[in-house]
Amino acid sequence: MDVTPTPLPGVLVIEPEVHGDARGRFAELWLAERYAAAGIPGPFVQDNVATSARGVLRGLHFQHPMGQGKLVTVLAGEVYDVAVDIRRGSPNFGHWTGTTLSGDTLRQLWIPPGFAHGYCVTSERAVFGYKCTTPYAPAHERGVRWDDPGLGIPWPVPAPVVSAKDRAWPRLAEIPVERLPAHGA
Repeated sequence: MDVTPTPLPGVLVIEPEVHGDARGRFAELWLAERYAAAGIPGPFVQDNVATSARGVLRGLHFQHPMGQGKLVTVLAGEVYDVAVDIRRGSPNFGHWTGTTLSGDTLRQLWIPPGFAHGYCVTSERAVFGYKCTTPYAPAHERGVRWDDPGLGIPWPVPAPVVSAKDRAWPRLAEIPVERLPAHGA
């Protein structure tokens, strides 16, 4: 597997080896020792899968406290995936990075705790899988508005389908500092 750092320290793009022949394809999407050596320590305690149609945008989500690291993979279809540094005191606070994830490549994105995460489906349908380092905790669920002008994320869909909850999240500048994770914590 190839691991590429992004402009945000700690956020990594992983290109697994995909083996294919006339029967189909095979890829190893998680092996604890190999991923730990690449800087993705685990342990993972929860696996999730979401299926969405073209134009659906989910995010930007995070948990605090009980921050979640996420290893995300698109199993079918394609999404534009984004991580935003929301750690108070970080030199990269408010910066984001994005990449295309596809079931064709099985490229993965590692998003450590302290980052907000979201994605937008660019194919007809997408099956999105992710491993989490802590369980989902509804009482600690937080979010940043997907179209926050202070972030300026150029989502690839002009009028995405967004849930009422995701439309209601505040802009990053509106979130009280104590409701954000700390850099270095």
